[in-house]
Amino acid sequence: MNVRELLGKRMLFFDGGMGSMLQKNGMGAGEIPELLNLTNAALIEKIHTEYLEAGANIITTNTFGANPLKSEEIGESLDMIIAAAIGIARKAVNSFQSEENPRFVAFDIGPCGKLLEPLGDLSFDDCYDAFAKIAKTAEKCGADLVIIETMSDTLEAKAAVLAVKENTSLPIFCTMTFDESYKTLTGGDVKVMSAIMEGLGVDCVGINCGLGPAQIGEMMTDLAEISSIPIMAQPNAGLPQIENGKTVYNVLPKQFADECEHMAKLGASVLGGCCGTTPDHIRSLVEKCKNYKPIVEEKNITVVASYSKTVVLGKGPVIVGERINPTGKKKFKEALRNGDIDYILNEAFAQRDAGAHILDVNVGLPEIDECSTMEKAVKAISAAVNLPLQIDSSDPVTTERALRIYNGKPMVNSVNGKEESIKAIMPIVQKYGGVLVGLCLDEEGIPPTAEQRFEIAKKIRDRASEYGIKPKNLVMDALTLTISAQQKESAETIKALKMIKDRLGICTTLGVSNISFGLPRREIVNGTFFALALNNGLDACIINPCADSMINTYRAFMALSCYDADCQEYVSKYAGTKSQTTVTKENQAEEKAENVNPLFDIIIKGLKDQSFDETVRQLETTDPMDIINNILVEALNVVGREFEKGTMFLPQLMMSAETVKNSFDAIKAHIDQSGEAQESKGKILVATVKGDIHDIGKNIVKVLLENYGYDVYDLGKDVPPELIVETLKENDIHICGLSALMTTTVVSMEDTIKAIRAAGLDTKVWVGGAVLTQEYADMIGADKYCKDALSSVTYANEFFGN
Repeated sequence: MNVRELLGKRMLFFDGGMGSMLQKNGMGAGEIPELLNLTNAALIEKIHTEYLEAGANIITTNTFGANPLKSEEIGESLDMIIAAAIGIARKAVNSFQSEENPRFVAFDIGPCGKLLEPLGDLSFDDCYDAFAKIAKTAEKCGADLVIIETMSDTLEAKAAVLAVKENTSLPIFCTMTFDESYKTLTGGDVKVMSAIMEGLGVDCVGINCGLGPAQIGEMMTDLAEISSIPIMAQPNAGLPQIENGKTVYNVLPKQFADECEHMAKLGASVLGGCCGTTPDHIRSLVEKCKNYKPIVEEKNITVVASYSKTVVLGKGPVIVGERINPTGKKKFKEALRNGDIDYILNEAFAQRDAGAHILDVNVGLPEIDECSTMEKAVKAISAAVNLPLQIDSSDPVTTERALRIYNGKPMVNSVNGKEESIKAIMPIVQKYGGVLVGLCLDEEGIPPTAEQRFEIAKKIRDRASEYGIKPKNLVMDALTLTISAQQKESAETIKALKMIKDRLGICTTLGVSNISFGLPRREIVNGTFFALALNNGLDACIINPCADSMINTYRAFMALSCYDADCQEYVSKYAGTKSQTTVTKENQAEEKAENVNPLFDIIIKGLKDQSFDETVRQLETTDPMDIINNILVEALNVVGREFEKGTMFLPQLMMSAETVKNSFDAIKAHIDQSGEAQESKGKILVATVKGDIHDIGKNIVKVLLENYGYDVYDLGKDVPPELIVETLKENDIHICGLSALMTTTVVSMEDTIKAIRAAGLDTKVWVGGAVLTQEYADMIGADKYCKDALSSVTYANEFFGN
């Protein structure tokens, strides 16, 4: 029996933690769990059997770290390890198999341990290839399904999903891990995860690791409200603590089951355990929740998403910024020809600041490589601005590449009623997920009447359904025609808009400013037509949000239609303002008075291609240390404060850090040429502890520390205590940061701290990682617990008095 036949119809139970069980059975710190598939198969089978006896339906293979990007020690043994792991799990499962209670083998795929571009140096394609290699082996060796788990970046999860989807026929379960603020590493919440994973077509989506059942239960409430596919959870048994030198967890089996019952009541289809859970936890869980019936219901929500933000259509009109489009824009065209991505980013910043909710991205010029330019633009905009994107191209190849590498669920502009268009575009959108814009035209062109356009909209809806694209993932464009040439036909646009909205129940969109081509004072016509469209059901308004006539109309409509509760947004934007002409003059005077340093602004925006040249320019009149202290560090501090407030996210933080790096390169070149010595702010060592092969967090810390002017000695991952102590001594380093992600390696962190103390060093040690807490840091003797990369920088600054 295929697991898909049971999923969503009866409660299914995963097993619990593997690492904690291996530790309980004698695995030492630093040992690689996956190698035990070859060296101690009996132990792995014993653990699987205990979970099966406890009532688990799905056994997870011991392959969390079996990834070609992850561990050099696994190396050429990778295929053998996967085959052995699946074989061991299959042997255990076969002993418990029955028609009444089928059991399944889930091939476990964990994160690759690296950051993907643009945050890191791992390309999407290389990440995909690594996952594809192990997915093929898993299916060949007899896995029943794949569980992609503990993902902290939706882009990496997307690469894994596509790798499994395109290379196997295996069902896909995908779970992500969230921190105490209920966000992923890159700032996404469960709504972002749900939108992207449902769009990609996974069979089941959920949450694992990071937190205990009480906290995960709160997020599952949100997930149950928005997900139209089966949902699952695998909480930790709380967070790790040290007792008598051993790692323990504070949520006992009965409490674990009691708190997980809330998720069963919500309609979860699959429950299980993660770090710290044992067969006793799973036994209690099964007994408590086995009689609940999953709830899987279609949620009619039209949603697009970036890596950290969702925008819902149909709950009030939203603005799609139209400015990233070369049509009629000489400067934009020149920027595209010159590969000037920063020009595009400045357009994105301006529209975001003006109030856009979604950004249209069109880079189509006949004389450039549109596909390559679109990929660069999508990556750059996504890193700099957290708004969802609308991928806008007439080229299916470009559209597919953008959808493939985009970290989100975008709008896709567009398809029309022509059979050629339908066959080219709909399969792409069905594969990657997205909200597809349907243009009400066909082989005969744009019909003159509303009724004819409505019929094309119906056709697009029906054909989309044939491709598996639901009406909630469609937005119809009734098409704006200019009144200077087609006055009567353009009036039909409003009528068609309302018909589509009322009769089909599908969200609508329009390119509003097309209405006024060829007319004087276009803003008058644009603003009035915009108001008419809004009043007749326009959901996604493709406008220039920087145009006062458009944004003023939008804000007034939101207040008049009660979308702006108590007129709060309107009042906040206009309270104390004067007429537009007066405001413009006063604003110009204020801007001159503020005289914001251009390099400071470049760093805040993360315009790394501009920072080197601007730094060189300012070095002509400004001392290097003044630039470092008064501009670079101050700008990073501003970004840091916004990051702490949750108004900026990791991609923007990293982009600003990269921008500062380019400035430092310019300063270093200047200093080398002048012969002046550049003073370091201090020496710091960072390392991921022995046995742990995840160094994403440590790498982020390194980048930030270097850009604050510190010399960073990075020892990498899986670093033994002896090497850390030796490096501290040899280089006279008095502060170091230790990182660990896995619960099986946090003991190595304590061993390292003990080794530092035993060597008589006065080194201050801070610790961080997904499984760490303040209490744990205190227990193992750390001087400081840093919850994220920015707090590591703050601690370093405090230590050195900077």
